[in-house]
Amino acid sequence: MSVKLELYRIFKEVAEAGNISVAARNLYISQSAVSQSVKQLENELQVRLFSRSPRGVTLTSEGQLLYEYVRSAISLLETGEDKISQTRELLMGDLVIGASDTVTSWFLLPYLESFHKEYPAIRLQITSGRSQKVLGLLKSGKVDIAFASSPSDPAGLNTWPCFDTHAVFVASANYPCDFDHVYTLEEIARFPLILLERKASSRVFLEQFFLQNGMSLHPEIELSSRGLLIKLAQIGLGVAGVTREFVQPALDSGAIRLLKTNFQIPVRSVDMCTLKAVSPTAAAERFMALVKAGK
Repeated sequence: MSVKLELYRIFKEVAEAGNISVAARNLYISQSAVSQSVKQLENELQVRLFSRSPRGVTLTSEGQLLYEYVRSAISLLETGEDKISQTRELLMGDLVIGASDTVTSWFLLPYLESFHKEYPAIRLQITSGRSQKVLGLLKSGKVDIAFASSPSDPAGLNTWPCFDTHAVFVASANYPCDFDHVYTLEEIARFPLILLERKASSRVFLEQFFLQNGMSLHPEIELSSRGLLIKLAQIGLGVAGVTREFVQPALDSGAIRLLKTNFQIPVRSVDMCTLKAVSPTAAAERFMALVKAGK
């Protein structure tokens, strides 16, 4: 097909120049090469494309019909090449990122702002979801980059740790507990617990840790919103299992306090993930470079 495409390019140039020698100069090839190409195309199509005269060549009716299609097709190809060039140079295109609302607001905002200022022609799309959801979107090709907590199945993924997260337990500053006491797993499990819903990766991780140590968790309140979880803890409805990094402002203000424990839940990380088998777009590469440089 690539050979025939070149024949069509030469045919188009001859048709527009109306002269084989002029077309040869425009194409930077020999006159004989142009003549042979036209003859080869005529032989393959079994039709005469040009009428020849001492003053040059003109299209036959069949040649005129073919020219209209060739001109349109080559124009589309050139437009496609131009669009690809613009995408490579970040003059146009899309970047789709999958991340939870919390990760977006707590971590990604400055990078999104910097990228948008530097490349305003790139359309940024944020698809919100927990780790499992955005990783699924990444694997199905619906997002370019996913930010997820320590993927449990990293096969086929490139991952770059962005920041660590620590699971802790907090309560309102006036909650009826002893903040100087060092609590055991059993004592924490007996509190009226406020946890994220079961499909949240941090909830799954927390429950697995307790089960590995012979304890199960039975929360009184399960929520999909981290913000609401903290608000219910602040009004004294129970002890909340949270990610310390995401509630640091509330801790700093004194609205909630950490419970001391004699155990430490393993540290996790939020990773930037892409597919190994798929080369990232120029926009994705640039965004990832911003994130890596900001660490």
